[in-house]
Amino acid sequence: MTQVQVQETTNIAAHGEELPVRNWREYFSFSTDHKVIGIQYLVTSFVFYLFGGALATLIRSELATPESDLVSPEFYSGLFTLHGTVMIFLWIIPAGTGGFGNFLVPLLIGARDMAFPRLNAIAFWLVPPAGLLLLASFFIDPPQAGWTSYPPLSLIMSQAGEAMWILSLILLGTSSIMAGLNFLVTILKMRTPGMTLNQMPLFCWAMLGTSGLTLLATPVLAAALILLAFDLLAGTTFYNPTGGGDPVVYQHMFWYYSHPAVYIMILPVQGMISEILPVHARKPIFGYLAVAYSSIAIACLSLIVWAHHMFTTGTPGWVRMFFMITTMVIAVPTGIKVFSWLGTLWGGKIHFRTAMLFAMGLISVFVIGGISGVMTAAVPFDIHVHDTYFVVAHLHYVLFGGSVFGLYAGIYHWFPKMTGRMLDETLGKIHFVLTYIGFNLAFFPMHELGMQGMRRRIAVYDPKFADLNLICSIGAVLLAISTLPFLINVCHSWLYGKKAPDNPWQGLTFEWMTTSPPPPENFKTQPVLAVHPYHYGVRASEANGRSDQENPQPDLAAVSHADDNQNSEQESST
Repeated sequence: MTQVQVQETTNIAAHGEELPVRNWREYFSFSTDHKVIGIQYLVTSFVFYLFGGALATLIRSELATPESDLVSPEFYSGLFTLHGTVMIFLWIIPAGTGGFGNFLVPLLIGARDMAFPRLNAIAFWLVPPAGLLLLASFFIDPPQAGWTSYPPLSLIMSQAGEAMWILSLILLGTSSIMAGLNFLVTILKMRTPGMTLNQMPLFCWAMLGTSGLTLLATPVLAAALILLAFDLLAGTTFYNPTGGGDPVVYQHMFWYYSHPAVYIMILPVQGMISEILPVHARKPIFGYLAVAYSSIAIACLSLIVWAHHMFTTGTPGWVRMFFMITTMVIAVPTGIKVFSWLGTLWGGKIHFRTAMLFAMGLISVFVIGGISGVMTAAVPFDIHVHDTYFVVAHLHYVLFGGSVFGLYAGIYHWFPKMTGRMLDETLGKIHFVLTYIGFNLAFFPMHELGMQGMRRRIAVYDPKFADLNLICSIGAVLLAISTLPFLINVCHSWLYGKKAPDNPWQGLTFEWMTTSPPPPENFKTQPVLAVHPYHYGVRASEANGRSDQENPQPDLAAVSHADDNQNSEQESST
């Protein structure tokens, strides 16, 4: 493998030039700067996350007791429908793909901007109206068919709310398709001269797989929703058995997108974890090519596993067997990433900063979600726990544990680069502890609830489940409280925080070789390649497999390692 790394030839701040200060109004404008758009995505999606979290807190408050004593069963159905939809389509996907993807991809490959800046801006500005439309449905006529919106249930309940739900998702899907096309062209065509695919940072590999999935799967969901809208509003019978339709067809089309959507949510976060761990462990990433190619393997395999969500729909035995095998096989490239992360941590000089804590927390909870995923891939076990709280636990360990922990890690890691300010580490660690304890307290008991047979999506349950549900509700409240130190930290630090140096973590990838925050076109001069982005503690001559005495390359890795040692007096390390 050719070893590469970026060395910015001119550091703007080093020459004493005044960095441009962005006007706050720019973040509310139709900007074509990928960095502004990335922050717009992050802030907007986090606002929706707060709304979705408030809905989750209401759900768990209702489930704290067996009776329906807080909200009506009908209102409860609207709560969990909007909660699931908001968290998936308005928080995790826009934050990971749109937020971090937009901010980081051009910087990581040495580009000035995205390939299609105006298309990039349009993709973002489809999100706020789509989100507001979805939220409006909650106050007008809440959709009550769940975030999956299966017919015929979705055709007989809350017609106005369901129509608003469909239109909102079509707008969000259109935004995703635009963004996916933009990322593919940017990564494939706009890398800095000399950077091959096998020399890209791992986050770019993750975005490559994510973008391909988005372009292949999202149009299928759009088609399913358009047909559902015709059935709902025009009286057609695409999914109505009384008119010759088949509701199972909707499930096939929905899950053809929605299982790859799990990896659309997870792959960017996995890419971020692969960037964060080497920096804070001061050690090269273990198995670069294996991690890079596993992102593409996951993307390909995720297109042939969708029917494991449908083992109880009467599918033939051979179909169940095929999808059971493919679902288990997809655990292999996912396991490659996990073992690579553990190999990176093993023997590293670990700095327990907040970004590292969230990254390591993600590994621990995501593994639990992966194990329960392999369990539910087995047909007999899946039939036993289908539609129970075991599936709810699995879903949250994969999506919250495998995505939200990583999004928090990314914010703590790249906040200095985005804003030019440092976050407070004490508040960050309080945030992590509350999040980790609250998350496990809220969702781990759900495994036992599911094994005992408690059904999901209901507001009234057998009193024998009351104790475990109370524990889950206490954990959910603690999880909600955990966002307070984060909000205080971000708002205060953005306004009054300590000014960040250009490279606070002594990283070796492109984004750390420009100013904090970066100038409008990212780099004052074209970045050049020197050593591999993950070779911490490895001399440039060794990384390139030769010793160039006439034109020695700067030992960026060794220098960053030495600087890290000097700056680590107040850091906890092993």
